Amino acid sequence: MVTPQNSSMAPCKSCQDRPPLPIDFSMAFQPIVDVRSRKVFAYEALVRGLDGRGAAEILGQVNDEIRYQFDQACRVSAVRLAAQLGVDCGVSINFLPNAVYEPAACLRTTLEAARQYQFPTNHLIFEITENERVVDKDHLKRIVQEYRRRGFKTAIDDFGAGYSGLNLLAEFQPDIIKLDMELVRAIDTNPVRHAIVQGILGVCQALSIEVIAEGVETLAEYRTLRALGIHYFQGYLFAKPAFEQLPAISWPED
Repeated sequence: MVTPQNSSMAPCKSCQDRPPLPIDFSMAFQPIVDVRSRKVFAYEALVRGLDGRGAAEILGQVNDEIRYQFDQACRVSAVRLAAQLGVDCGVSINFLPNAVYEPAACLRTTLEAARQYQFPTNHLIFEITENERVVDKDHLKRIVQEYRRRGFKTAIDDFGAGYSGLNLLAEFQPDIIKLDMELVRAIDTNPVRHAIVQGILGVCQALSIEVIAEGVETLAEYRTLRALGIHYFQGYLFAKPAFEQLPAISWPED
């Protein structure tokens, strides 16, 4: 359970006059695997309600008044739980770009959490979430530049859906893109999706950007994506998210 109002860590701007965050939540973890080595590349920290509610219901309660507090609380919760669970690889944290008023200042709480819980900062990956539309691409570019300067990896989540397309990639180049699950779904039988993903992979290879296929559910999808050259995967075929735990992984045959 997240109770940021009781945290001893100083926020990057004053929250003294703000009411406590009116949302109780924690995190589930889902692995992102590297099928070449059969090891976990990272765990994505996914917001969950204490009563089992999914991320959409929790995020639906976030408004402008609490956006900053919620974003900061998510980061602290992900770092704390990852440290407690003994994660020794990457941890991918979704962040809200419109909650970041100044990139360097808004990292203070994250850095303090990493220090307090003794979690290596070079294991942090920040995903640009699909839940907020990016209204200021220059601001987002400054965020990514600052995070990379600090040694964090950055990722565009749900690439190919909504705003997360080639136009955003043209503005800045993250370390990672995560293919939207709608592009992945039934790719083994859909030549259009196959061609689109193949094209995206060509662009990413030219720009030295890693690609993760997320939402992979079937062996046929996996084998098709593997044949295209993808080696980072996330989805139910490997493991479902586990609430405040690291789930066991099922490794499919190539």
